[in-house]
Amino acid sequence: MKQLFDIYKLTEEGVREIAASDNEPHQHDFEELLVGVEGSLDHFIDYESVEINAPFISFVTKGKVHRVVPKLKDGKCKIWVIRFKSEFIPETTFQLYSYYHGHANVKMELNGCFFRMPDLCEMIYNEKQQPEPNYAVIQHLLSALFIMIESERKKLCPTGETIQKTQNITFKNFLKILEENYRRPEGVEFYAEKLFMSSRNLNLICQNILNQSVSEIIETRKLIEAKNLLITNDKTIAEIGFELGYQEKSYFTRVFKKKSGQTPGEFREEMRQQI
Repeated sequence: MKQLFDIYKLTEEGVREIAASDNEPHQHDFEELLVGVEGSLDHFIDYESVEINAPFISFVTKGKVHRVVPKLKDGKCKIWVIRFKSEFIPETTFQLYSYYHGHANVKMELNGCFFRMPDLCEMIYNEKQQPEPNYAVIQHLLSALFIMIESERKKLCPTGETIQKTQNITFKNFLKILEENYRRPEGVEFYAEKLFMSSRNLNLICQNILNQSVSEIIETRKLIEAKNLLITNDKTIAEIGFELGYQEKSYFTRVFKKKSGQTPGEFREEMRQQI
């Protein structure tokens, strides 16, 4: 994708075109937001297939391997597809957290908030169709759409007590540091020191926000990258493990199987057969 932003509406004709095409799992160099108003979606993401009926929201961050198969429901389909480069709007919660949990697809409630989302998409689309689109307007409308989505997501996926703003800031900083260092064999203490705090407090923040320990989040990030590498190149399992900070193939295999239920070799074979 060469442009910074694009938006279009997927309807019944688009469903038929996708069904007739070679629709293989792939990766994007851009972010993609799907707002499902009518129809359904068979979505292969995070190495699992999920079918979700409208109304729904689906967010695919750049680099994630995925495949979407839109389907008619009651003969209808209406899905807004919004694509944008990461630098187009400030970092969203979806972009930040998407590598650390399996919440790419969110089933929405048919309420006043969701009913306003297609209207926002229409406004964004109409502005994009202007001879000289005002991208500042589009940025504000898109930010408003993400705010509404996140508000509804929090209602549907409550985290218990409200997370304090300072904890959110610390957590975001942790993820940014992790994104720069997850290939290294670093543990909890390394990240706690970078954040000028104790390992215990960092663990408490991670448990509050994602219900995972720091170590689990680190391993989750490594696992996602391991899966990407296993299906996108022909490096040996030992080479991939070493690239992600595992000095021994046996330990890498053991960790991989514990978190995914398969050895790296079994996963690679299964994905090659599917893809």
